[in-house]
Amino acid sequence: MDEKTALTAFTALSNRTRMRMLKSLVQASPHTMSAGDIATAVGATASRASFHLANLAEAGLITSERHSREVLYQVSFDQLTELTRFLLVDCCSGRIDIQNCC
Repeated sequence: MDEKTALTAFTALSNRTRMRMLKSLVQASPHTMSAGDIATAVGATASRASFHLANLAEAGLITSERHSREVLYQVSFDQLTELTRFLLVDCCSGRIDIQNCC
């Protein structure tokens, strides 16, 4: 993962609603969640949920799949793994054995 991609992901996660959405999707995994279910889980309106979900998708942290009129979302664990790996390598110079390296 390059720095620009990591910054986009961290920016997406810096919002409370988006963080809660991601947590909801992680907890639901391996199942998907509809936009409405995600909105309900985090207490967001449908329009705000759509905005936040688009932001998370743009950052590559979630994926979506359309099923007729419903869009289902799931977390992208590959991207989360890459983001974690980027942070550990950049912050700790690859030495994940260092306690409190960050």
